[in-house]
Amino acid sequence: MSTRWYPIYQRGNPQLRVFLPNFWMKLIRSRDEQPKNIVTFSVSMQMTKYDVKNYLEKIYKIPIVDVRTRIEMGSTKRDQVYGYLTKNDDVKIAYVTMPKNVEFTFPDMFAKKDEAQKSDEKSLEDTKQGFKKFLERNKKRPGTPGWFSI
Repeated sequence: MSTRWYPIYQRGNPQLRVFLPNFWMKLIRSRDEQPKNIVTFSVSMQMTKYDVKNYLEKIYKIPIVDVRTRIEMGSTKRDQVYGYLTKNDDVKIAYVTMPKNVEFTFPDMFAKKDEAQKSDEKSLEDTKQGFKKFLERNKKRPGTPGWFSI
């Protein structure tokens, strides 16, 4: 993670510097049903709604109408043995509203799983058929139980 504090200037030739933002954003699927033009992000706690808007407009060239943020409390648990409390970190959630003509659909990353499962079943059937053919060819081979009779 980068820092907001820029590196100390050192005298000498011009230095190539890359200043990275100290922010991060993670696209999350909303728990509730929302209109197609609203996207939900989990963002860095230091980000304001203006930072979120500028981040998406300047870097990704996404038109933004409105940004709403809220802080979600982290869950707390009590240890059963020792009795102390543990708490997960709080998370800031940003709801980004885009223009009405822009639709966002959450990427379906596991759509190919059904196709892969079908191809796996087909390859399993092919393997079974190949093994049956192998057994048929090697029935009369010496050293197999079917070669001699008692």
